[in-house]
Amino acid sequence: MLTREQRYARRAYEHVIDVQKRYGDRDDFVKKYGSMAHKLPVLIRTAGLAQALAFVISRGEDAHHILLDHLAEVTINGSRDKLLKQSLGEGDPHTATLGYYIRLTEQVMDALVWYKRFAESVLKVSATGEPSEDAESPHAPAGLQAPVGAGTETGGA
Repeated sequence: MLTREQRYARRAYEHVIDVQKRYGDRDDFVKKYGSMAHKLPVLIRTAGLAQALAFVISRGEDAHHILLDHLAEVTINGSRDKLLKQSLGEGDPHTATLGYYIRLTEQVMDALVWYKRFAESVLKVSATGEPSEDAESPHAPAGLQAPVGAGTETGGA
């Protein structure tokens, strides 16, 4: 059985690879997707989940909407509209509690960590939308291999 983090990592990687395959020839699309993966956590911390989602849905572009669709699939197994409704406490009464809102925010933030990592390593996009300088090979994301520092020597003099 996979942990939640492993499920998020696997699906995020699959989503980002799919974006690369489908839109790799559209540099602007890939940059917008990747830079929103970097910026959305800050927006959520600043404005809150519901407000951040509403903002991106209302003003976002196709690349942003696809990222939200991916996040919704990974976190709630639904659509971006369902994710927004749940963040607003609409529908099911259990989604109207503060505890649910906090848990949903944590899940979205946890998933976004993986989208951000793969935006850098696979799509080679930094937070500014520019090519990432420290990105690794697009086919060997380090985040899935081993924790940082695992198996490396830290030798001293």
